[in-house]
Amino acid sequence: MTPPPPMTQRALITGATAGIGNAYARELAKRGYDLIIVARDTERLEKIAADLIAKHHVGVDVITADLATVDGVQNVANALTDTAKPVGLLVNNAGSSLVGWFGTTDIVDEDHQLDLMVRAPMHLCDAAIKSMTGRGRGQIINVASVAAFTPRGTYSAHKMWIVNLSRWLNLQYADAGVTVMALCPGFTHTEFHQRMGASMDDIPRWMWLKADKVVKSSLRDLAKHKAISIPSIRYKVLAMLAQYLPSSIVARIAKRGR
Repeated sequence: MTPPPPMTQRALITGATAGIGNAYARELAKRGYDLIIVARDTERLEKIAADLIAKHHVGVDVITADLATVDGVQNVANALTDTAKPVGLLVNNAGSSLVGWFGTTDIVDEDHQLDLMVRAPMHLCDAAIKSMTGRGRGQIINVASVAAFTPRGTYSAHKMWIVNLSRWLNLQYADAGVTVMALCPGFTHTEFHQRMGASMDDIPRWMWLKADKVVKSSLRDLAKHKAISIPSIRYKVLAMLAQYLPSSIVARIAKRGR
């Protein structure tokens, strides 16, 4: 019997127009992956798609979606369950943050964050897991943050939620050929902080990471089937200390950068 042809490597990336999501799109295209890139800005998506197609000769599909909405999440979930174009790697990267601390922010804004940072990745993980287990292989990267290991308001709570879910999914579905990993970077040069209007003047230079290096490090960890990826030795050490230092000290340190 003739063996089936190898499945085209295809990755779906949310929040692909800037920062870590854009770095994933560029690195994976360089590695020969066809892509489905997702964001709210159609014009930026199409520009990025055209650039990646020209440079790397890969297929790039564009989905314009607001992942804080039910319809937006469903549109992306539909792509993950499309048997004609199976997705082998899902990168749940879309996210944002609020400048104020919970209790001073508008609860409507907090609901929006909850939908974007928790509900959306949960639904997309569900769609991906069900498709990937049926094929016997697949990978998911959930972009969290080293803030998950600190008391830092609802942002860190959302990120800890996705870290814990990723750890369990990686254990639960390993035998089905699916790897799920939470990426927990520290401060990374992206548009993230500018978009939320936060001043970052008090963050020392040594704490900053480059998005392309974060992505390459995470892909090495994914290949090793790690459940958690923390880029750089300095953030590995800080994450470990955050779990053992008194919570009052960790909370004071975690306030930096807001």
